[in-house]
Amino acid sequence: MTKTILAYGDSNTYGTPPALVAGENRRFDAATRWPGVMQENLGEGYTVIEEGLPGRTTVLADPVKGPHLDGQVGLRIALESHGPIDLLIIMLGTNDAQTHYARSAAQIAAGVAALIAIAKSEPYQLRHEGFEILIVAPPPVLEEGTYKEFLLDAAATSHDFAPAMRRIAEHWGVAFFDAAGHAASSPIDGVHFTAEDHIALGRALAEKVRSL
Repeated sequence: MTKTILAYGDSNTYGTPPALVAGENRRFDAATRWPGVMQENLGEGYTVIEEGLPGRTTVLADPVKGPHLDGQVGLRIALESHGPIDLLIIMLGTNDAQTHYARSAAQIAAGVAALIAIAKSEPYQLRHEGFEILIVAPPPVLEEGTYKEFLLDAAATSHDFAPAMRRIAEHWGVAFFDAAGHAASSPIDGVHFTAEDHIALGRALAEKVRSL
């Protein structure tokens, strides 16, 4: 039986390359993006659905771009437009670390917890006949490059992503993975992954998924 995985995240799930100019609308091809690499490494027994949206946060509406970037909104839509799924992978938090949101790592992890609560709620579990959840802590951002003006103090905050999100995952009884061992934010813009990092992360996550 084929297992279906929903990969839910932001621009690093969408596949935005490191940007030399702010606002570039580019995307790595499907074979390079980490969900596609994970799919290739998992093989025919798995189907991976990509739900990456640049700018998406855990629970915050963007004051300029709009409320649709609140991850709670998109998660409900994704869980109601796809399925049944067997595994939900969530990798969010990078955008929450932007200076204008003024969020701590603990607050950002609490946003992840809110998403877990939605996914674990009875209506969605029943709709999909039960599914597992894997929380992926994004690697720390860098306060340099194209987006450095939006990332003041974000490096320190994001360095605490992994321990904060691990605690949340343990509390909720869901799986956890630290992306920092396999991917890093590019110094070009301080946020996005290179093609090589997408490939490394996709391979590592395929191994993690097999172990669940």
